[in-house]
Amino acid sequence: MSDHSSIAIWLTGLPASGKSTIVAALKPQLEALGLSVEVLESDAVRQVLTPTPTYSQAERDLFYRALAFMGARLAAHGVTVIFDATATKRAYRDFARSLIPKFIEVAVECPLELAMQRDYKGTYRRGQRGESSSVPGLQEPYEAPLNPEVKIDTTKLSAKEATGKVLEVVKEKIQG
Repeated sequence: MSDHSSIAIWLTGLPASGKSTIVAALKPQLEALGLSVEVLESDAVRQVLTPTPTYSQAERDLFYRALAFMGARLAAHGVTVIFDATATKRAYRDFARSLIPKFIEVAVECPLELAMQRDYKGTYRRGQRGESSSVPGLQEPYEAPLNPEVKIDTTKLSAKEATGKVLEVVKEKIQG
């Protein structure tokens, strides 16, 4: 990748932790800085790559490698990439970091109980009813980042405040 690579920001956290809400607030703020921004939202990308997902381990491994590769190619061509994806394993995010020189990992932290209350997609309800056997936080372990560039506790920060924290790091990366 060239030195002209753009920034990639991976928001990771449990389902319904607040990732998409923060992404919705962050994208226009980045565009206001004059950046070209593309959001790679896992559910939308999954509809193309795995239209009838099984969420098997092999499928997840392939999906996240492909997602990281897409993000790296966009960043290499000057597009700022926002990954809106749980990515349960650190290895998925570490692979993206290995491909993208200006990488920012954002840990969106939220207690499981609160995420389950916010569950507008019904992910946790399906897991509790046995309709899904791979829900992160229930049946599937979620590996939180060890050293993220940004930590956001969604029990304490609004989407606007969270966006401000991410923008601070983005501006540092742009200047550095």
